[in-house]
Amino acid sequence: MKRFHIVLVAPEIPQNTGTIGRLCVSTDTSLHLIKPLGFSLEDKFLRRAGLDYWEHLAPSVYENWEEFLERNPGAELHFLSTRGERSYWDVPYRPGDYLVFGRESSGLPPEFYNRYRDRLYRIPMPGKYHRSLNLANAASIVLYEALRQNREGILL
Repeated sequence: MKRFHIVLVAPEIPQNTGTIGRLCVSTDTSLHLIKPLGFSLEDKFLRRAGLDYWEHLAPSVYENWEEFLERNPGAELHFLSTRGERSYWDVPYRPGDYLVFGRESSGLPPEFYNRYRDRLYRIPMPGKYHRSLNLANAASIVLYEALRQNREGILL
């Protein structure tokens, strides 16, 4: 079983997904992509950002959110959004958890904000001028907090 899972719901920018793929390979994390994708998985920008790591990734791709849920029954889901009211620091991450991120331009699908309200978290952004962080940066920040909390056996 993989240590953690990153789920991207309708990602739009291939460079972000490529960078997250590289992150996943480097941390033994699974990548799950929920369609629609804003790019082809053969996209040169995706491959460029993922470098030679991409060939070791084998992301799982789903037609929609319902298919994702069907294929991952019992998944422990944590949703990251600027609309979350609690900090991602407050999540007790466990190996096997799924970290769910929305699309770059609009975040998670609107229905998620009510459906998963109790599992919605945010990354604090104390800066005066901000809307959101880059998707690849946000995924890295949250994944490394999960790894930090579960660092036994991780070689430094």
